[in-house]
Amino acid sequence: MKLVQRGLAVFLLLQPGVAPGDGNTDREVLALQKAVENAIARAEPGIACVLVSRSERYAVLGQGPDSDIPGKLGGFRGHFDTRDDERFRADRALDLSNPDTVPESFGSGLVISRTGLVLTCAHVVRNATKVYVRLPNGKGSWADIQALDSRSDLAVLRLLDPPDGMREVRFGDGGNLRRGQFVVGLANPYAAGYRDGVPSASWGIISNVRRRAPGVTSETDRALQSFHRYGTLIQTDVRLNPGCSGGALVNLDGEVVGVTTALGALTGLDSPGGFAVPVDRRMRQIIEVLSRGEEVEYGFLGVRMNPDDRARRGAVILDVLKGGPAERAGLQSNDVVVAINDNPVRNNDDLFLQIGSLTVGSEVFLSVRRGAEVIRKGPVSLTKLYVSIPSLASRRPPAPFGLRVDYMSVLSQRSFNALPDDGVVIREIVPKSIAEGQSLLQLDRVITRVNGKPVTSPSEFYRAMEQAGNRAEVTILNSEHRPETVILK
Repeated sequence: MKLVQRGLAVFLLLQPGVAPGDGNTDREVLALQKAVENAIARAEPGIACVLVSRSERYAVLGQGPDSDIPGKLGGFRGHFDTRDDERFRADRALDLSNPDTVPESFGSGLVISRTGLVLTCAHVVRNATKVYVRLPNGKGSWADIQALDSRSDLAVLRLLDPPDGMREVRFGDGGNLRRGQFVVGLANPYAAGYRDGVPSASWGIISNVRRRAPGVTSETDRALQSFHRYGTLIQTDVRLNPGCSGGALVNLDGEVVGVTTALGALTGLDSPGGFAVPVDRRMRQIIEVLSRGEEVEYGFLGVRMNPDDRARRGAVILDVLKGGPAERAGLQSNDVVVAINDNPVRNNDDLFLQIGSLTVGSEVFLSVRRGAEVIRKGPVSLTKLYVSIPSLASRRPPAPFGLRVDYMSVLSQRSFNALPDDGVVIREIVPKSIAEGQSLLQLDRVITRVNGKPVTSPSEFYRAMEQAGNRAEVTILNSEHRPETVILK
């Protein structure tokens, strides 16, 4: 009701024959103005300016990123003399902590933990060699990348020296927005706050929700693109210029309902406004995973869809992956998925969004129309979607004997080939490890057993290797898909 009243104030002010000096209108407009001011005051302390460098000179000076620890960028201790020469100026420009240093790249961020966690957009810090975060009080800190996920275009930074008095933003419900709802944008366009960290404000309305782009027809193809191709974005007429990526879209209660992004112009048309990632249940889950420093492992059902999703209400299955979750649940070609966990599925995008935003191991119930009958399938346990676009996780699983593994589904999706009954795929072989010395242990080889016990997931593999102690007998499938045994000790 309050929102309607505030909107009515602006509506009345724009009506012909309503004098600006009318007492009631003045009071209503002033009330709206006060609401905007209060929203800014509540959210502003948690808005950060993110300064980024991708210079290789840090490494030349012995202060580059740690090659052994993903995302560990570290700080910078400049050693400057008084000579006003070219090298002095070049090295001085590397010190992002200096308020007089104009950053080469920049964005915005949201404080999500007083321990020093800051949420931003992945494209703001991707391939960064140094990151410095400055807060509205002028204080700041160098930062490492805690985790980064290009598919959602979200990343979490960890401040190396969190300043006292950090204040977190409050999240609202970004999944319940309506067209016409008033919102405020808080960010650092063109790095306006690089000296003092104070964000700039603009305001407007929600123009639309669930903005879409032309879709593709398989889960595998979707993994090559940003998560926002599902039609997840908020469209707003709040002006969002370069530097606003990672900023806040705030409701009139001062709650963050969206993370503004400069990469959301799906239509390719020039627009005075911009787009934001909604802070809804799905994105909150992704943010929690990134805050732990872990990789976001998205769910995979194992289906190809009919590209003509306008033919019938629902998502029409063209093909199912042999051995995948969909086939194990009994789904068939020409089945029409009409609901997932009782949430309606109107088209392919709805299916990809609901499945692709869940994580590995999530169980779903599917309502499927087969002929004239609607049948219920489930629970269906999702396996892992193969995502080829960049990600980063500072907290990785252990590497027993130098091996890290992944779900079999990430291998099968490259050609939509059948899944074996069990096994894990070799994802990484640590250099100079015991595993590197074994010629049979190569990337993408399948491990089916540890000490004779079948393994069907990474967690089972790591648990079996831990139980094995200092000696493990590993069964792999060689290049001819025949089992061979490797002794690791």
